[in-house]
This record gives sequence, C-alpha cells and structure tokens, in this order.
Amino acid sequence: MRVAITGSSGLIGSALVERLRANGHEVTRLVRSRDRAGGPGAAYWDPARGEVDAAGLEGHDVVIHLAGESLVGLWTARKKARIRDSRVRGTRLLAEALAALSRPPAVLLSASAIGFYGARPPDVGLDEDAPPGTGFLADTARAWEAAADPARAAGIRVVHPRFGLVLSPRGGALAAMLPLFRLGLGGRLGSGAQVWSWITLDDVVEAALHALRTESLAGPVNFVAPEPVSNAEFTRVLGRVLRRPALLVVPAFAARLAAGEMAEEMLLSGARVVPRRLLETGYRFRFPALEPALRHLLG
Repeated sequence: MRVAITGSSGLIGSALVERLRANGHEVTRLVRSRDRAGGPGAAYWDPARGEVDAAGLEGHDVVIHLAGESLVGLWTARKKARIRDSRVRGTRLLAEALAALSRPPAVLLSASAIGFYGARPPDVGLDEDAPPGTGFLADTARAWEAAADPARAAGIRVVHPRFGLVLSPRGGALAAMLPLFRLGLGGRLGSGAQVWSWITLDDVVEAALHALRTESLAGPVNFVAPEPVSNAEFTRVLGRVLRRPALLVVPAFAARLAAGEMAEEMLLSGARVVPRRLLETGYRFRFPALEPALRHLLG
C-alpha cells in the first residue's frame, strides 16, 4: 500500500510512519522544504502558500492528513488564526488537490478532535452523532471537517478521527505533566470534575489502521478509550503509578491567569466522549482503562 502523510514529524505522525513502514508499506511524507521534497519518500506542500505537488500524490492508495498548528501556547488573536487557518486551509488545499487527481486515493484520513463537542456536563456521554458544541475549538473542528468536502464529493472515503487526549511519554500532555508529577508536585486542575477523554498513542496507531481497512467507516470517528475519567481521577491514578503524591491543586483562576482562553477550553473543561463507531466495527482497545495504560506507558 502506498501512503502519503502530512504532519509526519509530530507525535502521531511519526508513530504512524514507523508502524506503516514496519508493515512493509511505502510512505511518502509531505514536507514544506523543496530541498527535502527532492529526496526519496517525500513530496512538497506548503499550505500557508497554497502550494502542493499534486504529481507527488498520484498513485497513492491512502492519504493521512495530520498537519496543524500546535494548540499549546497563549491564544492571542494571531495564534488562534494560525490554529484555524493551518487546519481549515491546509485541509481544503489537500482535499481539492486529491479530488483533481487522475488516480485519487481510496481513503483520506483527515484529522479532527473531540474539541468538536465543546464543554459538556460530566455525566453526558457523547458519540459521533452528538451535535457540535460552542467555543473556539468547536467552531474550528466543524470548519476543519467541512474543509474535506471536495474529497468527499470526488468519491474518496473520508474518515475524521476525532482525537482525544493522546497519552505518550514521547510528547503531548502526559510528557508535559511528568516532570512535576515525578517530583510529587502534581495535582488536579480547578475542581477536577472536568472529564478527560483519553487514548494511548498505541491505540491511536492501531485504530487508524483499523479505520483504513474498514470500508464501512466514513465521517467522524471518536479516537478515545471507552473509559474516560475526571481530571481528579486522572491525577490520582498518575500519582499512584509514579508512586508520588498528587495532592496539590491548581486553582482555576491561576490556570486562567497563566493560559487564558486555552486553559478554559482545554484544561478546565471537558466532555465524556465515547468511541461508539470503533467498537461497533470490531475494534478492540489495547488499553481501555487508564491505570493499565499508564503502567504500560511509564513502566
């Protein structure tokens, strides 16, 4: 199978490239450097400039689109514009290029996120049929998914993995939390009642491969483990796995003061998201529960 991938140097992309190549698939990385694109296994694209080497995409069976501005950082107006534009414009550019190919791919796996659902009460379960929420992340995710419409209209099967909190010691939220927790300085954020819908990087990779080979899957698919937890429970379990106390509390006002809107939407609120479509199509999670997952990741 020939696979083209954007965002190949990120946490998820690098793990997928490693697994695909280990399985014997041919991988083409879409890169922003023309010099690097001249080498084997690479093709040029620059979504900020609206440029993509369409010829380099011909003949691929699958395209995986993961590229986008990091959400981490203070959400200034400029930062928010980069977050939105990198996702919406990049997806539209790629979808239009794929739709125009003489040999388009059978599948486009185009990233999204559970931010689509916005902040919800902790007792409300949300599957893929739930309506979008409100807020910057929800608005961005809705536009992000819609930007793939040209590929859908061309008959390409488009799957949107709505990623939850991806756990890995190699990067992301867990890697950022570990230094303080290992010092015994970890603890809940605000009330701790907000639900964190998480998934291990191992299951992200396996679920992506499942989505590629499952022809009945199209549209949004929640990439989350079946047992979400509150932030308070997450911190208790992480402290227990590390054998460190996790008793400190970051007051909500302090989080808002330090990170502003990003803290409000990503740290102090959450949603109980469930992976209905993965489970219905026979996917078996390697790590459905948090404590075994963290022991695997940190053991």
